[in-house]
Amino acid sequence: MKASPQTQLRLLELADSDAELGRLSHRRESLPETAELARLDKRAAELKDAIVVAETALADLATEQSRAERDVDQVRTRIDKDRARLDAGRVSAARELASLQSEIESLHKRQADLEEVVLELMERREALESKRDELTTEREAVGSEQAAVTERRDAAVREIDDAAGAAGAKRSGVAAEMPADLLTLYDKIRATSGVGAAMLRRGQCEGCHLSLNTVDLNAIRGAAPDEVVRCEECRRILVRTAESGL
Repeated sequence: MKASPQTQLRLLELADSDAELGRLSHRRESLPETAELARLDKRAAELKDAIVVAETALADLATEQSRAERDVDQVRTRIDKDRARLDAGRVSAARELASLQSEIESLHKRQADLEEVVLELMERREALESKRDELTTEREAVGSEQAAVTERRDAAVREIDDAAGAAGAKRSGVAAEMPADLLTLYDKIRATSGVGAAMLRRGQCEGCHLSLNTVDLNAIRGAAPDEVVRCEECRRILVRTAESGL
């Protein structure tokens, strides 16, 4: 394959643009903000689930507390009715009087037990509400952090996209001036090895970083300036310059 020395030199510009595009793509894919957002999204989901669990438990406790309070009210009403009978003097028989007093004592004990249950439920609700509020506060903080990290990520992506646009435009300009057969060969090599062309510097291929042997160097020395030569080790196009050591 033939191409002028000037055209071959432009292959290095093409390779530089491709390398820059590759670096920008890698940078875009490995932004620290992306990993941080993934961590924050996971924590936000965990907090959302935990809050739902807490809210469900609070609803159950509220139902249980209401039931216990109704039981207390019923016992109080029964005590008030029995005490009203006593105070009104409507019970005169000794046995009935003793039975009524015993029932009032039992009801007082029942009331105390139920009030203890209500108190325990209130304490559990208070602790759970405190936990729910802590989770909610953390979720809000995580949401704020997500917004800040998203803004940083988007700014970094815009910067990368701008740089990639400039590098892509430069590459397109160089590629448009390349002979079709040379560009096809370059792209084919780049697709398999990542770099389509490399400089021959002081007898070493800068693509694979291996020094060429004497036979290969002599073959390149004997090649016409417009002959497209390739590294025998990595098969990349070798671009000869004043630094090639030929």
